[in-house]
Amino acid sequence: MTTDQNVPVVPSPSDEKPFLSICNLVKEFDGVRAVDDVSIAIKKGEIFALLGSSGCGKSTLLRMLAGFESPTSGQILLNGLNIVGAPPYQRPINMMFQSYALFPHLSVWDNIAFGLRRDGLGKDDVAERVDKMLNLVQLSAYGKRKPHQLSGGQQQRVALARSLAKRPQLLLLDEPLGALDKKLREQTQFELVNIIEQVGVTCVMVTHDQEEAMTMASRIAIMSEGHIAQIGKPNEIYETPNCRFVADFIGSINLFNGAVIEDEPDHVIVQSPECKHYVGHGISGTIGMPVSVGIRPEKIMISFTVPQDLGEGLYNCVAGTLVDWAYLGSYTVYHLKLASGALLKATVANSQRSSAHQPAFGEMVYARWSPDNIVVLTQ
Repeated sequence: MTTDQNVPVVPSPSDEKPFLSICNLVKEFDGVRAVDDVSIAIKKGEIFALLGSSGCGKSTLLRMLAGFESPTSGQILLNGLNIVGAPPYQRPINMMFQSYALFPHLSVWDNIAFGLRRDGLGKDDVAERVDKMLNLVQLSAYGKRKPHQLSGGQQQRVALARSLAKRPQLLLLDEPLGALDKKLREQTQFELVNIIEQVGVTCVMVTHDQEEAMTMASRIAIMSEGHIAQIGKPNEIYETPNCRFVADFIGSINLFNGAVIEDEPDHVIVQSPECKHYVGHGISGTIGMPVSVGIRPEKIMISFTVPQDLGEGLYNCVAGTLVDWAYLGSYTVYHLKLASGALLKATVANSQRSSAHQPAFGEMVYARWSPDNIVVLTQ
């Protein structure tokens, strides 16, 4: 293949060397592995989220990146250099804590300047950088205020400005929005991402909030019992989970146990006690192999009348009695009890202002879904 010498060859993302490489990292406490052989490659400028429930090891992993914990074994390579063993103050890394850890007796301006002064930066350079950070987080008019005179969202931005003022190569966020109420947290998520992307710093964040991770991160690692269960973009994690744990952890999903009765390159049929599931892709499995079928509630269509094509040969369709339902404004949630005893959850968007049909408890409801909206899980 020939190329024009005047045209630069841009490497594909897969060719890029990772900026941060976590290699076979292990951390043991009293013989128990809190982090168990974790390996992750993170690109420069990426916002990467560690997502999991309490005790899964995500905060321990973040503390090892910061230097507050020493790994039992493994490497942490930042821009090609192994930083394991380097104390926190020698690492080009800054960490923003959930509590923000602002000095209450100092002004906003002095809080941001504190670390720069400790590093011996000149007075004019400190002033220039602090003013630039205040402008970046849109708090230029609040420099003389004390932290207690600010709202929670403003305090969060001050903490971020202080973390970015030292121009770290890597920014660590520990539950960055956990102290904010729900409405403010949703608003601040986008602000935080815009600021981080504007600076261009590589970021690793820890959170137990799925929505926060999916809104802010370009990629997510789902952690469970010290292991990485799956790494992917938010849509990949949600639409194509690789196991029951991830499918059940992210969002809401209906899971049915069954067995493969037909597997072709373009489709697979799974028999479960509820119905036959026709899946719009193959899985390279074996006949009789036990699997789980997953369908997200929003992928399910419901009807209060008997489908005309209902019969023995119909796939992806079940009937159930309505045991619960809730109107939540933008959508309505229905819970159906199926003949097998399983519960099916369906969420239906309220695209019209009102519905002519008002559901009644105990009513027979029919649910169906598309072959392309099913995920088959083998573990």
